[in-house]
Amino acid sequence: MQPNSARVTVPGSRRRRRRRKRRSAGLSAGDRGDGAMGDAPSPEEKLHLITRNLQEVLGEEKLKEILKERELKVYWGTATTGKPHVAYFVPMSKIADFLKAGCEVTILFADLHAYLDNMKAPWELLELRTNYYENVIKAMLESIGVPLEKLKFVKGTDYQLSKEYTLDVYRLSSVVTQHDAKKAGAEVVKQVEHPLLSGLLYPGLQALDEEYLKVDAQFGGVDQRKIFTFAEKYLPALGYSKRVHLMNPMVPGLTGSKMSSSEEESKIDLLDRKEDVKKKLKKAFCEPGNVENNGVLSFIKHVLFPLKSEFVILRDEKWGGNKTYTAYLDLEKDFADEVVHPGDLKNSVEVALNKLLDPIREKFNTPSPSKPVAKGPAKNSEPEEVIPSRLDIRVGKVISVDKHPDADSLCVEKIDVGEAEPRTVVSGLVQFVPEEELQDRLVLVLCNLKPQKMRGVESQGMLLCASLDGLSVLSVLPERERLLSPPHSRLVSFVQADFKTSEDCIAQWKQTNFMTKLGCISCKSLKGGNIS
Repeated sequence: MQPNSARVTVPGSRRRRRRRKRRSAGLSAGDRGDGAMGDAPSPEEKLHLITRNLQEVLGEEKLKEILKERELKVYWGTATTGKPHVAYFVPMSKIADFLKAGCEVTILFADLHAYLDNMKAPWELLELRTNYYENVIKAMLESIGVPLEKLKFVKGTDYQLSKEYTLDVYRLSSVVTQHDAKKAGAEVVKQVEHPLLSGLLYPGLQALDEEYLKVDAQFGGVDQRKIFTFAEKYLPALGYSKRVHLMNPMVPGLTGSKMSSSEEESKIDLLDRKEDVKKKLKKAFCEPGNVENNGVLSFIKHVLFPLKSEFVILRDEKWGGNKTYTAYLDLEKDFADEVVHPGDLKNSVEVALNKLLDPIREKFNTPSPSKPVAKGPAKNSEPEEVIPSRLDIRVGKVISVDKHPDADSLCVEKIDVGEAEPRTVVSGLVQFVPEEELQDRLVLVLCNLKPQKMRGVESQGMLLCASLDGLSVLSVLPERERLLSPPHSRLVSFVQADFKTSEDCIAQWKQTNFMTKLGCISCKSLKGGNIS
């Protein structure tokens, strides 16, 4: 920003003509990222910065009225569940727009929400996970040049456990129907066959956050729309005002679907090595001429262009040499017309993305006694307490059993563990358990192992069996439920040595029986066998 004295050299009429030109082109100086504008942006220019690239705005007239009077107060929240990936640059670049527009921006680390969402973040790891998120988000913002001192960072548990907030949760629960609460969280809260009450509380808490953070607007993805309309309906019922809601589009992942922490091939992690970035981009869906569900193009549109206001296609001289685009639609048109090749597009994104990731990698690769961790203790230190309740072991029903298409010794089971879709589990039971004995059987499944391909078929869990001279699948009483509390998959190697069956064929850990609320877990015949 140039000093105010610079403005006296430009007559007012010329300044107005320049401003009109910027608006007619859909740009302000702040859009260019050069800070060359000598005067503060007008309400119209602020509105453009705040709303550009958004998919939808609820309450736009109220937004315009606020901008005429003062700066907008807006918040963006993130539940501290799975590891942040490069799609998080989309809201980060939008936060940069908010700051250019003069907004007062709060970032909420929604730790309590992470716990309520089907316990995606176990309580004992909540603080560690939240610290990791805070460090990652700050590193991302710094990598795109966002000044942290202009942002306010808040943890949900800083205020969500207060007497006033808790009372409002009760007040809200007295007017909200179960139908509306479930509908509001349908796109955000993990959907399971037997939902927990905590998932129904989730939308109400997010609505109350708007009041307790004292903001005018909430910003999020369009997948949050049902929660936003829920807030607009129910906050006035408590005597609180309706807020503005700003929604980003959902950016496709590398596979063409939504970029998700749980789908490894759809995303690039922030700490991925350069060779991993190259490998994932090489496999990304980017069909020549196809601009629909193209995650590579979407990343350019929603991250790279807003940050730099240009994008350079890097290519060999024999293919026309490098070309700089200053308007995204020109790039999209050239790609649709196959003037730009997918290979050149991917290579150019790889270079630009690594420039964003390099400072983040450097920060997290620098040894530090206070380095944040994503999922618990450091690799070389043993957990404080080695107990099987850190494993996500569930009772599931075998829906189907098929032979593996490429391995005679393996079979492929579809197992219902109470989630939206059955899990695929590959196991080596062909020689030990007939297919007809597995069909419709209630079994134990270890669910928090990293999915792994076994001869071309991805296995999303492990069937627990007892072994001595042979194998016997652990059987359970007819009750589908989570056997033990969730999860920490690295503990498998520590606790497995103490998993055994008793002389009565009961599954035990250190002579403590495995149980559901209806009784013990057992195998058919093996006494004193190892469980694996």
